[in-house]
Amino acid sequence: MAKRKNKSKPSPSPPPTSLSDFPWPLSSSPPLATVATICLFSLLVRVIVSLGPYSGQGTPPKFGDYEAQRHWMEITLHLSPSDWYRNSSDNDLLYWGLDYPPLSAYQSRVHGLILNASLPESVALRTSRGFESHASKLAMRWTVLLSDLAVFFPAALYFLWAYSRSNSGEMRSLMWLLSMILLNPCLVLIDHGHFQYNCISLGLTLGAVAAIFSNNDIVGSILFTLAINHKQMSLYYAPAFFGHLLGKCFKRNYSILHVMKLGFVVMATFALVWWPYIHSLEPFLEVVSRLAPFERGIYEDYVANFWCGTSVFIKWKRLFTVEPLKLISLSFTVLAFLPSLVQQVKYPSNLGFLYALMNSSFSFYLFSFQVHEKSILLPLLPASLLALEEPQLYSWFIHYALLSMYPLICRDKLILQYIASLGLFLLVFYSPDRAGMKRSQLYYKNLIWLVPLLGSVVLHVVYLLMKPPEKYPYLFEALMMLLSFSQFVFFTFYSNVKQWKLSWSNSGKKDV
Repeated sequence: MAKRKNKSKPSPSPPPTSLSDFPWPLSSSPPLATVATICLFSLLVRVIVSLGPYSGQGTPPKFGDYEAQRHWMEITLHLSPSDWYRNSSDNDLLYWGLDYPPLSAYQSRVHGLILNASLPESVALRTSRGFESHASKLAMRWTVLLSDLAVFFPAALYFLWAYSRSNSGEMRSLMWLLSMILLNPCLVLIDHGHFQYNCISLGLTLGAVAAIFSNNDIVGSILFTLAINHKQMSLYYAPAFFGHLLGKCFKRNYSILHVMKLGFVVMATFALVWWPYIHSLEPFLEVVSRLAPFERGIYEDYVANFWCGTSVFIKWKRLFTVEPLKLISLSFTVLAFLPSLVQQVKYPSNLGFLYALMNSSFSFYLFSFQVHEKSILLPLLPASLLALEEPQLYSWFIHYALLSMYPLICRDKLILQYIASLGLFLLVFYSPDRAGMKRSQLYYKNLIWLVPLLGSVVLHVVYLLMKPPEKYPYLFEALMMLLSFSQFVFFTFYSNVKQWKLSWSNSGKKDV
């Protein structure tokens, strides 16, 4: 009898130790040097922008968002969690009271510990209000940079890897996509110029999207829950996450079990973050009341959404009190995101999920109660992830998002950073490495697109060089808001149609 040959088992491959070691499904792995160069260049852009002024610099008595973030570090550093959201002699809620969820407060405490170790006078209780110095500015700027590096940058790389697993294309196109995500001028200007920490909540959301692309739905649910608990505006994405995950569960065996599993994960994550406030009803309600500032009215300043845009003709604040406006706003928002949610429940797909994220966040931006101009960053995130699919949409969206924030940037004296960031973005956007991206269905080389573009350029110049009529002191801001609003409405309609086209053409069953 012939002897049976022993077949030796192949030795397991070692785990990846760098980005180039990952099992990318393309013909060539991304050069680690290219990825590192893009990341370092994106970091350098942030550092340069951070050298400029910040929100409220040298403008007492309340200064601006920079002072709000510093004050939250002061409060969370010196007071117990039970007093963070409660009015007291040490915590005057009328002076930048904490109005973000507990995870944001924990982040403020960590950063407060860092500042206290080097500049204790900058976060001293009561005596540090309005504290400004070169050293404190440098330390505060570094907290944003480190947050970006710790959360948003890894999430972008995670998404790039997850996206490439089901996307056939040239590696240089993926490197271009990474540049589009990291060099978003709106995010860079708001976080590193104006001064905020949107990179944390957006980074957690981006990581959640990447995890879901990788079929790690539990990890995705945890990360998105953390994003909501860092900034409540992350709820703008909730219908898209809910619809997509529910649709995926319905297509599996034991679908109810999968739904219960994800629900338990979400509730457990919430409970962990809210642990100091769930032992009794009073502290819980104190936090919740701070997260929904209805007393500020349905909109502030000149935000390019439905309520502010139509207020030129309909005086919503005069016609309705807060209670009916809350109900009207909620109804409009639900009606706006419902088609996108239904599409993902019926036809869940990775590509459809990205469109749903943009449509859902646009619905909240346009119709929800109390929206800030900086909230445009939320629909911009999924738009950047769709840059290879919709390059022209993304470039135009960036342009009008910047226009909608232009008065804010001017108040912060960040005009030079604004122009440089936009110019740099356009240079990278029109680089040769866009090969392999899909042709956009937005045809912009005609009068319909050139007229608003010309109008936006004129408004940029006029706002800087001319004074508005005394009778209409906010005329230029209103015109910028109306122009941006008109474009956002079109983008919302277009992306909703594109999302439903995925199911009409049966391509929605495929991954990205």
